[in-house]
Amino acid sequence: MEIDVSRLINDLDPRDISGSQAERGINAARELWGNAVAAVEEPPLLTDDERAKARKWAREFGAWDDEHIAAWSAQEVDALVLQYAAGDLRELQDLCPGDGLGDIDWTEAEELAQKGTVGGNLFANDTTLYISIE
Repeated sequence: MEIDVSRLINDLDPRDISGSQAERGINAARELWGNAVAAVEEPPLLTDDERAKARKWAREFGAWDDEHIAAWSAQEVDALVLQYAAGDLRELQDLCPGDGLGDIDWTEAEELAQKGTVGGNLFANDTTLYISIE
C-alpha cells in the first residue's frame, strides 16, 4: 500500500516527528509522538481501509499485541505511519542529500535500497512523496 506523506516535506519538518533522545532530550518520545499525532489530526493521513491495513502491518513489528493495536485511535494509527515515514525520510536526507524532492538524491537512494543499506520504502514521483507499507 502506498501512502502520500508529502506533508513531511510540504508542511512539516521530519525532525519534529522522528528523532532520538540524544537529539531531543529526555522527553523526546513524548514530544515527537505528540507532534506526530497533531500532524495527522486534520486532514487524516489514511482512509479507513488503509488504516485497517496499517494495523495489520504494525502487528508484524511484534512490539504490540492485537488488543493493544485494536485500542489505537484512528489518529494514533495515522501518526504511527507518519512517524515511520519521517524516520525513513530523515535517513535518506542524511545518506543521500541532493536536489530532488525532499532534498534527496533519489538515484543514490535507489542504489542504497538495492544494496539493502536502506529499506527502500520511501519513494517519490515528480511532486509527491510516498511510503510503502505492507
